Amino acid sequence: MRVLGLDPGLRRLGWGVIETEGSHLRHLANGTCRTTDGTLAARLLELHTQLSAVVARWEPDEAAVEQTFVNRDGAGTLKLGQARAIALLVPAQAGLEVGEYAPNAVKKAVVGVGHADKAQIAHMIGLQFPGISPDSADAADALAVALAHLFHRRTSARYTAALRRAGA
Repeated sequence: MRVLGLDPGLRRLGWGVIETEGSHLRHLANGTCRTTDGTLAARLLELHTQLSAVVARWEPDEAAVEQTFVNRDGAGTLKLGQARAIALLVPAQAGLEVGEYAPNAVKKAVVGVGHADKAQIAHMIGLQFPGISPDSADAADALAVALAHLFHRRTSARYTAALRRAGA
């Protein structure tokens, strides 16, 4: 299974592609979609175009997107939400199932602590995929989102199998 992880942002949208075969994980690629200054509509179009190229190039089976972190800046949160919409739309247009994960859930899954910082996430990504160099902190976060998605799928599969064995 090939998973595309996405860390949405209006200026920088991080992405990472990982693949799993059984219990073996493999990093395939990572990067950052960057926008230039311009109107909101133009920047969203740039994100859509760049992310569509990533999906076409890496042909993921599923995608995972980090949910929006709501802060005190309402206008900033709204703009981030619009960038997140692109992160949800592009995989959906490609027919992919899209999982959504809270930032604390991603950190807990990858680092073991729900309030880990970006340096801790990057460190754990380096341990999980030795020798890779994420394109940016956003790309490292996107790889973490993809890992969290795979961990969630494995746990759900085990739970479903246990229920079947129990006759539920």
